[in-house]
Amino acid sequence: MHQGVATARKSGVALRLPPQSNATLPAAVLDPIWQIDQASLMTRPIDNLPDMRHLACLLLASILAGCATAPKAPQRFAWVTGLKPEKAEYYKQLHAHPWPGVMRQLKACHVQNYSIYEKEIDGKPYLFSYLEFTGHDFDADMKKMAADPETQRWWKETDPCQSPLPDAAAKGKIWSDTQEVFYLK
Repeated sequence: MHQGVATARKSGVALRLPPQSNATLPAAVLDPIWQIDQASLMTRPIDNLPDMRHLACLLLASILAGCATAPKAPQRFAWVTGLKPEKAEYYKQLHAHPWPGVMRQLKACHVQNYSIYEKEIDGKPYLFSYLEFTGHDFDADMKKMAADPETQRWWKETDPCQSPLPDAAAKGKIWSDTQEVFYLK
């Protein structure tokens, strides 16, 4: 198998996939493409042109390399919860100086562009949280995060500061899920 920067050589001709590619191409796909002798092409180009199978293999390899490098758009998530007024300052202090281990765990679980906002509504403070997830399995990564001892200690500090909305409280959760109604690309 050829992985990463894949090179298949026959008579000095090489195919190079981009270094960021995660493409895995079997040699059986790549090798037939390179059965053209470069020197022969110079002297007898018509006799040595590749047949359609070779062109199809080259096209397939190009498509696979391109697909492997196409970026996946992040999934967006947002939640809301209440903030206990008597704990608001402590909550803000914690987030002004987040623990490095918690930040590493968030990144290891494919979380980026994570923000928490505060808004007072009818005299009560609320928190709005937004993040982007770049992984492949959100639930699995959130379970991984929940199993992290430092993240558990962090939540023992932050959870008592929050006041779950009734729908989240009924599920034993802190944050209420929200539904996206608009997104500008």
